[in-house]
Amino acid sequence: MHYVTDACHLADHTIKVQFEDGLVKLVDLGPHLDGPIFEPLREVAYFKRLKVSPDTDTVVWPNDADFSPDFLYEIGEEVSEPAAQAGR
Repeated sequence: MHYVTDACHLADHTIKVQFEDGLVKLVDLGPHLDGPIFEPLREVAYFKRLKVSPDTDTVVWPNDADFSPDFLYEIGEEVSEPAAQAGR
Protein backbone atom coordinates (compact mmCIF):
# COMPACT_ATOMS: atom_id res chain seq x y z
CA MET A 1 0.00 0.00 0.00
CA HIS A 2 1.27 3.43 -0.93
CA TYR A 3 0.85 6.77 0.78
CA VAL A 4 1.27 10.38 -0.29
CA THR A 5 3.99 12.47 1.34
CA ASP A 6 3.54 15.67 -0.67
CA ALA A 7 1.34 17.06 -3.43
CA CYS A 8 0.85 20.30 -5.33
CA HIS A 9 -1.35 21.64 -8.10
CA LEU A 10 0.29 22.05 -11.51
CA ALA A 11 -2.39 22.97 -14.04
CA ASP A 12 -6.08 22.34 -14.65
CA HIS A 13 -6.78 19.02 -12.89
CA THR A 14 -3.20 17.80 -12.82
CA ILE A 15 -1.25 17.44 -9.60
CA LYS A 16 2.30 16.42 -8.78
CA VAL A 17 2.36 13.76 -6.08
CA GLN A 18 5.29 12.39 -4.11
CA PHE A 19 4.93 8.95 -2.57
CA GLU A 20 6.59 7.22 0.38
CA ASP A 21 8.97 5.33 -1.93
CA GLY A 22 10.34 8.63 -3.28
CA LEU A 23 8.64 8.40 -6.66
CA VAL A 24 7.08 11.58 -8.00
CA LYS A 25 4.18 11.23 -10.39
CA LEU A 26 2.01 13.58 -12.41
CA VAL A 27 -1.63 12.68 -11.95
CA ASP A 28 -4.41 14.01 -14.21
CA LEU A 29 -7.63 13.66 -12.24
CA GLY A 30 -9.82 15.41 -14.82
CA PRO A 31 -11.25 12.17 -16.24
CA HIS A 32 -12.00 10.89 -12.72
CA LEU A 33 -14.16 13.70 -11.32
CA ASP A 34 -17.48 11.86 -11.55
CA GLY A 35 -20.18 11.85 -8.91
CA PRO A 36 -21.51 14.43 -6.47
CA ILE A 37 -18.49 14.44 -4.12
CA PHE A 38 -16.13 15.32 -6.98
CA GLU A 39 -18.39 17.88 -8.71
CA PRO A 40 -16.90 20.90 -6.85
CA LEU A 41 -13.41 19.78 -7.95
CA ARG A 42 -14.31 20.39 -11.59
CA GLU A 43 -13.85 24.10 -10.83
CA VAL A 44 -10.09 24.62 -11.03
CA ALA A 45 -10.09 27.28 -8.31
CA TYR A 46 -11.59 24.77 -5.89
CA PHE A 47 -9.42 21.92 -7.17
CA LYS A 48 -6.32 23.97 -6.27
CA ARG A 49 -7.33 23.83 -2.59
CA LEU A 50 -5.96 20.31 -2.21
CA LYS A 51 -3.83 19.29 0.75
CA VAL A 52 -2.25 16.12 2.06
CA SER A 53 -4.08 14.70 5.04
CA PRO A 54 -1.83 13.22 7.74
CA ASP A 55 -4.83 11.15 8.87
CA THR A 56 -5.47 9.41 5.54
CA ASP A 57 -2.05 9.83 3.86
CA THR A 58 -3.60 11.02 0.62
CA VAL A 59 -4.74 14.14 -1.17
CA VAL A 60 -7.99 15.68 0.13
CA TRP A 61 -10.13 18.73 -0.55
CA PRO A 62 -12.22 20.90 1.81
CA ASN A 63 -15.39 18.89 1.05
CA ASP A 64 -13.59 15.68 2.17
CA ALA A 65 -13.26 14.37 -1.39
CA ASP A 66 -10.19 12.19 -1.75
CA PHE A 67 -8.61 9.50 -3.89
CA SER A 68 -6.93 6.34 -2.73
CA PRO A 69 -3.15 6.74 -2.73
CA ASP A 70 -2.89 3.40 -4.55
CA PHE A 71 -5.20 4.75 -7.28
CA LEU A 72 -3.08 7.90 -7.61
CA TYR A 73 0.06 5.76 -7.81
CA GLU A 74 -1.48 3.52 -10.46
CA ILE A 75 -2.72 6.27 -12.81
CA GLY A 76 0.19 8.66 -12.30
CA GLU A 77 3.01 9.11 -14.78
CA GLU A 78 6.42 8.97 -13.18
CA VAL A 79 8.65 12.02 -13.55
CA SER A 80 12.33 12.07 -12.81
CA GLU A 81 13.35 14.43 -10.03
CA PRO A 82 16.88 13.87 -8.80
CA ALA A 83 16.97 13.90 -4.99
CA ALA A 84 19.73 16.51 -5.03
CA GLN A 85 17.51 18.96 -6.91
CA ALA A 86 14.33 18.19 -5.00
CA GLY A 87 15.65 19.93 -1.89
CA ARG A 88 16.64 23.12 -3.67
